[in-house]
Amino acid sequence: MNNISLETSALLRLPPQSVESEIVVLGALLLDNNVFEHVGDIVSEGDFYRSEHRTIFSVIKSLIEQDKPADLITVFDSLQNNGGADAVGGLGYLNSLAQFVPSAHNAKTYAEHIRESSIKRKMIAASDQIASSAYEPKGRTTAEILDEAEQAVLRIEQLRNHDREILTLDQHLDDSMARLEYRAEHPNQLNGISSGYVDMDKKINGFKPGDLIVIAGRPSMGKTSLAMNIAEHSAIKESKAVLIVSLEMPASQLTDRILGSVGRVDQSRLQTGQLEGDEWSRITDTYESLRGKPLEIEDSGVNTVAGIRAVARRALRRNKTLSLIVVDYLQLMVAAGAGENRNSEIEQISRGLKKLAMDMQCPVIVVAQLNRGVESRNDKRPMMSDLRDSGAIEQDADIVMLLYRDEYYTKDLCREPGVAEVNISKHRNGPTGVVKLAWLPSFTRFDNLAY
Repeated sequence: MNNISLETSALLRLPPQSVESEIVVLGALLLDNNVFEHVGDIVSEGDFYRSEHRTIFSVIKSLIEQDKPADLITVFDSLQNNGGADAVGGLGYLNSLAQFVPSAHNAKTYAEHIRESSIKRKMIAASDQIASSAYEPKGRTTAEILDEAEQAVLRIEQLRNHDREILTLDQHLDDSMARLEYRAEHPNQLNGISSGYVDMDKKINGFKPGDLIVIAGRPSMGKTSLAMNIAEHSAIKESKAVLIVSLEMPASQLTDRILGSVGRVDQSRLQTGQLEGDEWSRITDTYESLRGKPLEIEDSGVNTVAGIRAVARRALRRNKTLSLIVVDYLQLMVAAGAGENRNSEIEQISRGLKKLAMDMQCPVIVVAQLNRGVESRNDKRPMMSDLRDSGAIEQDADIVMLLYRDEYYTKDLCREPGVAEVNISKHRNGPTGVVKLAWLPSFTRFDNLAY
């Protein structure tokens, strides 16, 4: 009986609302149309709880956007022309709205109350939908229902992000000058996340918040190793929070790679456990040095941008900060509601990863495959046109790095054995060109070249 009472009580509860705030905002708009500049980007007609208030706000907004006055008479006339005057209470109700408001000064605060109540109602609706899906999966797996639930909550969170105030040019100029002065006072400090490679940092000046960086190459060039080495440097040397999303290798394999790479231990012996000489002590020291470092590996099979975003947000909550996201690799991802062909799907994914970098305000490195066209050329060095499946990757990326090791193709004829070329073929805000690194295959590691 108690359970029934609780359920009945929940059904009878009114949804979150702030009718008084709605009255104040509408009355303020009728008194002073300039109020719209302060509330128009906070609330929309759908945020109002009472249907008559939604209608009145819609008419006021329409008149103001047409550069027409929105007062008692013009709003009433517009409502009459649309046959909606009686439904909202007529001229008498419009007049009561205007009389209810002594001043239009605090309209923005009341608009924020309306917005918050609207978001709470959306949260309740999303919760109801999640519960309904859990009760009636209709063939969907638990993982799919969880993904839908995360996307529903994310959409509500994005509504809140739209509340951010738009800064004026003066404010942006002040920020720009402050950054310039800081750089002048710290000439040796990078503007972003260090790659760990001296020559690469000289060209890129650090991976910056919002950057989408593509590391592309043919199989066996070392794409994953380069991305991992950058992640290792960020987390281990600079103690920056890093998230690795691995779609190709389980976390256990990546962890072994990190141990071998950082500890300079042969990966093949690490896999068999047959370590030699001081390798045990190096692995033990590396193990101790890595503990507590802010590096997380996600290998659960999350392969959509929405899924990666949800994982990144959880990592951000745990660590209070997130400095770098690495995704390995792009062609193993799928787009929610896949498009007509793979090109359009990759386009949707690359746009989503760029937006992820912007929203999370951290660089996102994604590993990508190059198409087989490289193999048919005499010169195997990759070009931007070799990016597989879509030119959208090239368009969305801020930095594109094409990895090439001549030794892989020419064997004993190679003029620079153990050297890899990283062709920074696109750099939206800086120079391009080739950076050379030392390749240490037994450690699956790239190092700075010794000059």
